[in-house]
Amino acid sequence: MRLLYILLAYLLTPIACGIQLGRGFQDRSYWRNFRERFGFGRSIPGGRAIWVHAVSVGEVQAAVALVRSLRRRYDGVPLVLTTVTTTGAERARAIFGHDVDVRFIPYDLPGAVRRFLRRIQPCVAIILETELWPNLYATCGRRRIPLVLASARISPRSVGRYRLLARLFRETLSHGIMIAAQSEADAERFRAIGASPERTYVTGNIKFDFTLPENVRELGAALRARHAPGRCVWVAGSTHPGEELQLLDAQRRLLAAGIDALLILVPRHPNRFDQVAALLTKASVPFVRHSSGVVAGGRCSVLLGDTLGELVSLYAAGDVAFVAGSMVPIGGHNLLEPAALGMPILTGRYNFNSEDIAQLLIDAGAAEVVSDSAALALSLQRLLHDPPLRAAIGQKARATLDANRGSLARLLKLLEPIIVV
Repeated sequence: MRLLYILLAYLLTPIACGIQLGRGFQDRSYWRNFRERFGFGRSIPGGRAIWVHAVSVGEVQAAVALVRSLRRRYDGVPLVLTTVTTTGAERARAIFGHDVDVRFIPYDLPGAVRRFLRRIQPCVAIILETELWPNLYATCGRRRIPLVLASARISPRSVGRYRLLARLFRETLSHGIMIAAQSEADAERFRAIGASPERTYVTGNIKFDFTLPENVRELGAALRARHAPGRCVWVAGSTHPGEELQLLDAQRRLLAAGIDALLILVPRHPNRFDQVAALLTKASVPFVRHSSGVVAGGRCSVLLGDTLGELVSLYAAGDVAFVAGSMVPIGGHNLLEPAALGMPILTGRYNFNSEDIAQLLIDAGAAEVVSDSAALALSLQRLLHDPPLRAAIGQKARATLDANRGSLARLLKLLEPIIVV
């Protein structure tokens, strides 16, 4: 089964390369450090690095507390953080600077994996959430590199797909891997596809242990005072194609209802900033780009969040947060950032990327699912008219977040015996 997987990996890699290189014509960041995707890159002096993998921006943000804890506990030990996406790498470099060696994880090809591991010589591999790579895991097993799936999860809809490849994933999970699952349901799903029951634990979701950036509330207040004094503000974070038009329709309905509101619209991917600006122009929506430094003013309907790393401070400028990637089947994005800020949260019905978090917040009365732009406008109208209601819902959001902290401490306790430097 693994030989067939290797053959498919070799056949599909040229396609992945072509997509990556093609995107580089619009965004040159796709070309930077491209050789790392084949395991090349500088060697870590002395080797024996602690390796953490976070696939994209959301996982990088979730990894912050873990990485900083590991840096404090193992001062002087090189720490490598890998990611798949260019935006994830950029975010990691912005957060950690030169304290952490940030690079791309290689394609799951035998040669690329060997080159990568030879260059960093990890004493432990910590993979956040669920990234199952048969070649990488098998090579770590052969080299006796302890491998931990941290804050690991499998959605119910994924179990069926994994079972279709049961032999491959059973082999992948048989190399002494430790599973630190988000929930007992996740742990049971891992056991069902071949994980060792003796090495499968429930530690919780590390995303609950993040802390807000310093001065983020002050930054949000300053941004609001600059762009929307005396106005209501709602923020749509991490939007995708197919969502912006729905959000603009909700904004038009609010304005038609007599609510003087500013929409802060933040696309998920930087390469879409210009596309969304063009969409706003075509729709005759008065807007300014955040990067321009121009003040939105009372006649402006939309502030386009077209800068990197500022989503939380943009949330902090708002009264209500809509977390996107959820009106289209992307799976939803991080609901915990607005929860930590004590904001009422609205989301679409596609939240399968973080079903447990979404359900916790919905059950607590801290988040509400809206089906379309009309429902979104009605919920916004109700919340923007009622500051005490917003405060009560925001308090429920913060309480839910605080009640589920502690995963980081449990994970570090599991890691301590296996990190030998």
